[in-house]
Amino acid sequence: MWFKRATFLYVVLLVFAMFVSMRLTEFDLSKFRDFRNMIDFLSQWFPMDFSALSQLLRDSAETLAMAFLGSVFGLIIALSISFLAAKNTSPSAIVFNFTRVLMSFVRSIPEIVFGLILLTALGLGPFPAVLAIMFHNIGVLGKLISELIESAEPGPHEAMRAVGSKNWWASLFSILPQIWPNVLSQYFYRFEVAIRTSLILGFIGGGGIGQRLFNDFKSFQYSSVSLDVFLIMIIVILVDSFGSYVRNKVI
Repeated sequence: MWFKRATFLYVVLLVFAMFVSMRLTEFDLSKFRDFRNMIDFLSQWFPMDFSALSQLLRDSAETLAMAFLGSVFGLIIALSISFLAAKNTSPSAIVFNFTRVLMSFVRSIPEIVFGLILLTALGLGPFPAVLAIMFHNIGVLGKLISELIESAEPGPHEAMRAVGSKNWWASLFSILPQIWPNVLSQYFYRFEVAIRTSLILGFIGGGGIGQRLFNDFKSFQYSSVSLDVFLIMIIVILVDSFGSYVRNKVI
């Protein structure tokens, strides 16, 4: 029988946790009673203002470039570090533990914190935002890829070691082909996340369409805001579609 006393206890704890969380977050559905303000607000979004479309497309390209560079550089560095952070490929326990702690430290710092630090140190613009996305992606992708390495089939690696290949050479050509489709899947997911992150970084001076969206909101240009949001949706959908296409080709 699936119902047990422990199951009942877990349900009670879950309900209690939800109740406490709702109290702490002032969760109140009654605030949706009056939709008139929301309707009036949304009515100001249309029709969209296409007068600054060319500049918006440039800002969109800048946002896409920020997310792409931050994700690619993060993947390249994370790939090399992840072999040091995997038990079956790390040269020693000291290196393994040090790399794991380092990645956990980097991963625990949100991109916006990196962005605030780098924007203060390097000045406003997209370059600090790229670095902020890259640093966080090193920690996230490094952890994910190291776990993929640990779960890879050991047979090909042992066979290459048996014929005299060096450990790093054997790891590169026996493990990487096994995990590459999953690595690509994780990369494109992080690329999508980086696009949304670059929008937040734009709010604090990182450039791109996020900064334009923030400025349009501050100046109450809601017809421009609707076009900003529409372009952001298109970018995310296109990246997701392209990622699915690449994954299907690789797999």
